[in-house]
Amino acid sequence: MMEIEEVNNYESLPLLSLNHVSLLCRSVWDSMRFYEEVLGFIPIKRPSSFKFNGAWLYNYGIGIHLIENPLIDDFDTIIEPGPINPKDNHISFQCRDVEIVKGRLEDMGMKYVTAVVEDEGNTVDQVFFHDPDGYMIELCNCENIPILPLSACLFKLRMSSFGRAVFGPAKCGFVENAMMESLSMDMLDISF
Repeated sequence: MMEIEEVNNYESLPLLSLNHVSLLCRSVWDSMRFYEEVLGFIPIKRPSSFKFNGAWLYNYGIGIHLIENPLIDDFDTIIEPGPINPKDNHISFQCRDVEIVKGRLEDMGMKYVTAVVEDEGNTVDQVFFHDPDGYMIELCNCENIPILPLSACLFKLRMSSFGRAVFGPAKCGFVENAMMESLSMDMLDISF
């Protein structure tokens, strides 16, 4: 597991890792079946002090906590899943083989959408689909693109989108370039 050392003046919280994702669901049974059969999660014991219907599942170093609320529609949550949109909120899991994932989803009659992300010769294949309550799930081989802190990107003198010469990252993606360009412009404004 890669950890990124923070280089700033703020002391970060003493976090260790993501523990679980909690999801409201219409039917604990239907959601449990989905997370077990489709994603391979295993039901685990949950605290007996809870006085509401729910379930805890675990695998891959993360928990899924399901909380049943049959009136979920009354709380403005997803009534019917909309189109599968990779730019919408989602939970993402790494997988070994995206082609196997697509085959299994087809065998189960599940709708899905694929996407491909490319960066400097690296390719990530993504598969997006909904759970029974309309929450979007992504399975991908995201480890194909290395995690690089912005501070690790190479810098060079280049022209900004504002027509000014700035130092900026030469080997980072669009978002990283935009963030660094904004930071460079802020620094230039402060220094003059």
